[in-house]
Parts: sequence; C-alpha cells; structure tokens
Amino acid sequence: MTEIPRDQWYVAAYSSEIGHELFARTICGEPILFWRTRGGPVTAVPDRCVHRRFPLSQAPSRLVDDQVVCGYHGFTYASDGKCVAVPGQSRIPRTARLLPYPLVEQDSFVWVFIGDPAKADASAIPRAPYLDSPDYATVAGMEPLRARFSLLVDNLLDLSHETYLHGGYIGTAEVAATPITTEVDDEAGIVYVSRHMDDTECPPFYARSTGLRGRITRWQDIEYTPPCLYILHSRVAPVGSVPNPDGTDPDAFHVEVVYAITPETENSTHDFWAVARDFALEDQEVSTFLAESNRTVVLQDVAALDVLERVIATEPDGYQELSINIDTGGLAARRMLQRMARAPQAASTPS
Repeated sequence: MTEIPRDQWYVAAYSSEIGHELFARTICGEPILFWRTRGGPVTAVPDRCVHRRFPLSQAPSRLVDDQVVCGYHGFTYASDGKCVAVPGQSRIPRTARLLPYPLVEQDSFVWVFIGDPAKADASAIPRAPYLDSPDYATVAGMEPLRARFSLLVDNLLDLSHETYLHGGYIGTAEVAATPITTEVDDEAGIVYVSRHMDDTECPPFYARSTGLRGRITRWQDIEYTPPCLYILHSRVAPVGSVPNPDGTDPDAFHVEVVYAITPETENSTHDFWAVARDFALEDQEVSTFLAESNRTVVLQDVAALDVLERVIATEPDGYQELSINIDTGGLAARRMLQRMARAPQAASTPS
C-alpha cells in the first residue's frame, strides 16, 4: 500500500521557479507541467499529450504565447488544458483535453492538489506567512532526497539528531539532553513538539547570525501539519530572557525554519527548505551565511536519509525498530499520515 496520502495539497515549487516557460516536476508519482501565463497566474496540467503520451515538457515541445505545442505531433493546448489544435483535421475530439490541477500560490509556494479535484479546498492549505513578509528576510532552497518522505518527517520531528549529525552548525550537547513536550491536535490535524533550553551553548549558526556569544536561551517549537508543511519556530536570546506578558519579545532573535516535504515518488522526496529571520533584514552577509549553513545542514540530513532508505530497502520483513520518548511527535505524525493514506481506499471499499 502507498505511504503517500492523496486528496491533499502539496508544495510543487517556489513561485520564483516558474516563469513563462515550460517547467516540469513529478509530485506524488504524477508528472506535472507548469508555466506562468502572460497574465500572471500559473497553470498546472499533466505532462503527457493525450495523443501518444509524449511529455509536453520534452523538447521540441514548446510554449507559444500561452499555449503549449506538443513536440511529437503538434497537439496544442491552452492554459486551461483544452486542446485547441490537432494535426490534419479541424474537428477536435471531445476528450482531447488535459485536466488541470487545482493550484494556489501562497506564501511564496506553488501548491497543487493531488487527488480528486472536487475535494480541493484552498482554505485547508497551511500558512507560512513569514516567507513573503516584509518583516522577515528569507533564504531558501530545495534538495532532492532519494528516500521516502516519511523519513524526512521523522528526522524533522526529532531534533535530538542535531547534537550528533549537525555538530559545528546547529547542534549542541543540550539539544539531545533536553526533554521534549508533545501535543497532538487531532481535530486541527497538527503535531506540536517543543524543546526549551534555558541555558545552553550558542551554536555557530546563531552566534554568527545574531552576534550572541556564550550561553543562551534557545527554544525550539515545532508545528507540523501533515502531510506537507513543517515549521520550526526558533527563539534565541540571552540567558534569562522571556517574552513580555503582551507577547512582545524585544530581547530575542526569531527564526522561522520552514520545510515543505513533498513526495516525488514512493522512494524520493522534494526537500524544500526556507529560513526566515526577523533581524538583520538588510544584511547580505547574514543572508549568505544562513543560506550556506542551512544548505549544509540539509545536505547532511539528505546524506543520512539516503543511506537509511537503502538500509530499509534491504531489511527483512517484520523488522522492529525501537522508539523512545523523543519519538512521540514522530510517532504521532506517522499515525496521522497512515490515516490520511488509507482514507481514499477505505472510502472506495464496498460495504
């Protein structure tokens, strides 16, 4: 059975990735063709001509104004997916059309709905407003992961691995040593995991970007909305600093680390990452440092998870892994994802 939940919204790209040219990406096993129309909106349709299945992203297919012309036989499609020209005849078959994917541009992301379009509710898309807010400066990227998306979910919900995998960047001894608290909101469909370190070493990632030195207060508050969006609300401040009763927090530096965890296939993932900060907004050196450092951290995760995927692929059926207290958030997320993945099958099973 597939691990990938359907009838769900997934991040397909950053808005900045898609211009007035053909852009292809596989999402949840489905090859999708994107382009931005001259009027501004992005369109998304299957990356297959209805005639002989030639990929419309493949040269010599091309975009002419807002229409894509198949490079194999010349079938031509408008931005709404309707075929407007076929070779050798004036009559266009009724079924000559590409069914567009529901699509929303929001918070610098392009979201597509994978599943039954009738179930696409744009209000269900989780928000990450920091990514295009003038109150934050953001660096971002995407790395291909040759592992199933659930492994990245596990990784991000258990940040104790920072101590061991990311030492010298974001990891310190206190991360693994500090207990977590976990809250599961089944109604809202969100998993919360928090780790508050009130007196900890300041790792290089924050020392160089904020100017803090020595011991600090460091809070990690995770908010994961399955299947796709993960936000780490990170707060660093001098030891003893706490937010004011009115919610203001002038002594602290706030970093919103956002991941969009999008399956490419059953065993590969698009690992979108972004780091938004509320300080040094115009400082390009800080932006460059955070971009390079966070990409290094992401690549360390990618290397570890690629190895783990190969291990899982060769292990015997029924192998039992061990879970401990730090895994409570990840286990809760697994249960949510399993329910999501089973939902369409359960709905279609005859009674």
